[in-house]
Amino acid sequence: MLKKMMVRAALGFAVLTALPMAALAQIAGAPVKIAMIEGLSGPFGNTGEAVFRNLIWAVERVNARGGVTLALARYDSKGQAEEALSALKSAIDDGARVIMQGNSSATAAALIDAINKHNQREPAKRVLFLNYSAVDPILTNEKCSFWHFRFDAHADMRMSALMEVLKADQALKSVYIIGQDYSFGHAVAREAKRQLAVLRPDVQVVGEELHPMGRVKDFIPYAAKIKASGAQAVITGNFGNDLTLLVKAAKDVGFDGKFYTFYGNALGAPAAIGDAGVGKVVAVADWLPNVQNPQSEAFYQSFRARFPQPADDYVHMRMQLMVEALAQAIEKAGTTDAIAVAQQLEKVNITFGAQTGTMRATDHQFQQPLVVGVMDKLGTPGVKFDVEGSGYGFRVVKTIAAERAEQSTSCHMQRP
Repeated sequence: MLKKMMVRAALGFAVLTALPMAALAQIAGAPVKIAMIEGLSGPFGNTGEAVFRNLIWAVERVNARGGVTLALARYDSKGQAEEALSALKSAIDDGARVIMQGNSSATAAALIDAINKHNQREPAKRVLFLNYSAVDPILTNEKCSFWHFRFDAHADMRMSALMEVLKADQALKSVYIIGQDYSFGHAVAREAKRQLAVLRPDVQVVGEELHPMGRVKDFIPYAAKIKASGAQAVITGNFGNDLTLLVKAAKDVGFDGKFYTFYGNALGAPAAIGDAGVGKVVAVADWLPNVQNPQSEAFYQSFRARFPQPADDYVHMRMQLMVEALAQAIEKAGTTDAIAVAQQLEKVNITFGAQTGTMRATDHQFQQPLVVGVMDKLGTPGVKFDVEGSGYGFRVVKTIAAERAEQSTSCHMQRP
């Protein structure tokens, strides 16, 4: 317990506002049940397990300090939307009142539709949906929902951050766009072409390809096409094994161009590409371990103390902010009623590990700074920490303030 108290002090946790005794009594009973619905088996099982480590660590912190108590249960969607919908029903039957998911925008869209219908049908059992990484922009635009809150920057926001670096690379004249063949992959390709046309009309798209998600075992044919196209860089939103296998194949065929990625900073990708990625693999994130301030460093080191195995080294600041925001919203609402908690989440302002974010009530899109990093060897200036024991880390080369990362929304939210 003393160690946990010291970690909390190092990270500078804010003390929550005191609540009236009646409100505290209302939320201090049974734990608030959270259901993480994620692919824990199949081709993206490693990404699901990485999420679980982040969420359970955040829940442990909340529970250790007292006040609201959270209970996290995991449900395996096997990476399939149909399985996720079945898991949603099971989770609600088990008493879950908060659903968390993110590793597929298609699954997130299905869950939003199902939760909208469930909450209308059964107002006594309403649930909230907290999304940590399903980043298709449509989810907080045309498909926005009062019950859904997204804590990750959406694909267009991430692409804009990447373009802050790409547009400055005057030697770059040709790119190849490759991604997973589902809603998110389509959104990335579409926005990459749009932003290139505006910011770098001199850059030619020499190839564009979408491949089956999670089913390609050999990316050599794709990598060979990329090399043959003459592309100087690849733009991809691939994640998990689809990214790792792609960069491995690119290395094997001798492609020596850059990779502009959404998720190239972990889950095997740096180790797979090795020295060939130094100065060439670019990744955008809400936070990176080599953000240089004492609070950020303490945050990262405390995660590594909790999960010391190199393979477990994939920490997400946004997931910590999300769980902290949920705890804050429940405390301030003084109840676990879904509408009351949602109304508090709409105006949440949270600071953790020197990262501050706010929820935009208009569309429930979290607003936070973004960073872009470039892969480099451990020990080089700006790379104090490597990734997964690989010997490679990401040096922060661009920080985008929250107000600059923010984008307009077409959301017309229906409120209860």
